Amino acid sequence: MQVIEGEDFYFDERGRMILTAKYLLKQGNCCGNGCRHCPFHYKNVPEPQRSKILYKRNIGTDNPKHD
Repeated sequence: MQVIEGEDFYFDERGRMILTAKYLLKQGNCCGNGCRHCPFHYKNVPEPQRSKILYKRNIGTDNPKHD
């Protein structure tokens, strides 16, 4: 599968390749690595890392997301 920069991934300020939610959705499930744009609510990320990621993702929101 061909990946397209700007659509499937981009590089952050530190030079790391960041996969987009669009690309991750094509994969079909959570890989468990804690991807920044995981559209699967980090379902396969082991605890306590999953809770830490979800907490950081929801800081500053009035309506926290829950599974």
